[in-house]
Amino acid sequence: MNSLYLIPARGGSKGIPHKNIKLLNGKPLIQYSIKVARELADDADICLSTDDPQIKLVAEQLGLKVPFLRPDYLASDTAGTSDVIVHALDFYSQHGKQYDAVVLLQPTSPLRTVQNVKDCLALYTPEYDMVATVKESSVSAVLCYENPEGYLEQVIGGNNVRRQDAEKLYEYNGAVYVINAKAVKEKGLGGFTKIKKCLMTEENSVDIDTILDWKLAEILLDSLNNIGY
Repeated sequence: MNSLYLIPARGGSKGIPHKNIKLLNGKPLIQYSIKVARELADDADICLSTDDPQIKLVAEQLGLKVPFLRPDYLASDTAGTSDVIVHALDFYSQHGKQYDAVVLLQPTSPLRTVQNVKDCLALYTPEYDMVATVKESSVSAVLCYENPEGYLEQVIGGNNVRRQDAEKLYEYNGAVYVINAKAVKEKGLGGFTKIKKCLMTEENSVDIDTILDWKLAEILLDSLNNIGY
């Protein structure tokens, strides 16, 4: 299977300014995803898609050539991931290179491992729209709403269901997506119906969106570095 390893790194982070190039345990955040991609693919098949010249510069200082800067319509808060993926596929197609699948590695998952990606690739077949990493969720045991009388009611399973007996649910963790290139062009991510899960641990599933997430990632990475990660 011919795969494009795509690392989307928009410049306009609001929660954590310049998040994608902020130093996490001494390394720019994007470096963690670049490192994983390089364990699995040649640089020619790794695309860092960004609208930000500063992010482009940092990636190229790490030795990764950045083939383009995203157009303005893909740099806004409302730009869809499907459009970013298709833009990258079209760019390479125009330069004579076709891909069967896209391995999407979001920079906000620095604890994702090479093995996590390999596990997704092992599950993927062309009949699927996508294989996506998930973590087990506790939401079925704790998610409640306030009823018209002002009392809490559990959304799933009823108030008397013990946590260990609650229905098992999963959350997308954003770490790895193996995406059918033909399917994303034809119907976009929102139209996918054939999605297979690949389970990851809670620790490896850290997705950095807030400063609290950042601090947690620092602690976990520091712990892993102490054991030779």
